[in-house]
Amino acid sequence: MKRNYLSYISILMLTAFLLSCGSKADNQETKEGAVPEEKAEDDHGHENEVELSSIQYKAAEIQLGKIEERELGQTIKANGVLDVPPQNLVSISVPFGGFLRSTDLLQGSRVKKGQLIATIQNPEYIQFQQDYLESKSQLEFLEAEYKRQEELASANINSKKTLQKAKAEYLSMQARVQGLKAKLQLININTASVENGNFKSTVSVHSPINGYVTAVNVNIGSFINPTDVLFRIVDTEHLHAELTIYERDMPKLKIGQRVRVYLSNDKKERLAKVHLIGREVSNERTITVHCHLDDEDISLIPGTFLTGIVETGATKVTALPDEAIVQNGTAKVIFIANGSRKEGNETVQLFKAVEVTTGVAEGGFTEVILPSEIDKTTTIVTKGAYDLLAKMNSGEEEGHGH
Repeated sequence: MKRNYLSYISILMLTAFLLSCGSKADNQETKEGAVPEEKAEDDHGHENEVELSSIQYKAAEIQLGKIEERELGQTIKANGVLDVPPQNLVSISVPFGGFLRSTDLLQGSRVKKGQLIATIQNPEYIQFQQDYLESKSQLEFLEAEYKRQEELASANINSKKTLQKAKAEYLSMQARVQGLKAKLQLININTASVENGNFKSTVSVHSPINGYVTAVNVNIGSFINPTDVLFRIVDTEHLHAELTIYERDMPKLKIGQRVRVYLSNDKKERLAKVHLIGREVSNERTITVHCHLDDEDISLIPGTFLTGIVETGATKVTALPDEAIVQNGTAKVIFIANGSRKEGNETVQLFKAVEVTTGVAEGGFTEVILPSEIDKTTTIVTKGAYDLLAKMNSGEEEGHGH
């Protein structure tokens, strides 16, 4: 029994020894077949690099250049509208009510200063003329009476009270006549014609300015109250841009600064100058800036929305063409030439994406704040950056697929 027990123990020890050797061999094979960590890390190091064959390089029309120093303007971008001065926007009404007898105006009609634009009819106009004539006749009588009383007073024939009464009646009637005359003038009735017995039941309405009709609020036969607006006429020869600027940008504003104006319905660039700067901050923490257009254009329409770019100054900065900077996710990158290598008879061009920070932009160039690895001698891709970005991102997707 003892001998059998020793034999059993020996067999178990031999089995354990053999199993241990097999495990070490497996581990050694695993280590030899594994991809080294340095290699994996090295693969990730090429994520921002792009390789182009000579055919691809030509197809992408790659152009190379250097960092430039340019004077780019500091700007303020703001929204606004086209507006007109108060004296160039007129609301037409009549001081005394009446019925609209005739008008030819439509929205968009061009009118000239002094042009007949409507006629208004009201029997009360006849009453005004009648009252004027009657009062004028009484004025002549009272004037004569006052002069007679003055002569009597100088001879101490009448009392002072009688003279004062005659004078008061004369001055009161004189004021009434002048008031009625002013009323008739308001409705464009010639008092000289009335004095000759020519009464009118209609009055003419004339345009006070040159311009275009922007609103027609009446129709033939409608009754017009003194508070009603018949028409609105705007003179578009002196349109200006009203910009809304945030309070934080106020210190940068100065009279005379150049402004580039872009209408919402037109891509044409128009130039203007800052003419007035508002002195009151609104509840939205903004001010109004009044800008005069360099070139007047009567075809423009007041109220049109616009964008204005106010040039507040120019500084010398490092800059690249806009085409050289591309958006990669949330980052802005440029591509630098990173040498080349030979693959048989083929030359492969190498490029590397570098993240940059951008600043002001003007005239097709954008300010770039460069990392320390790039200086003015570095060769930059100035055209074809979008193609390089597309190839780089497609390469990353393929890599993830594996």
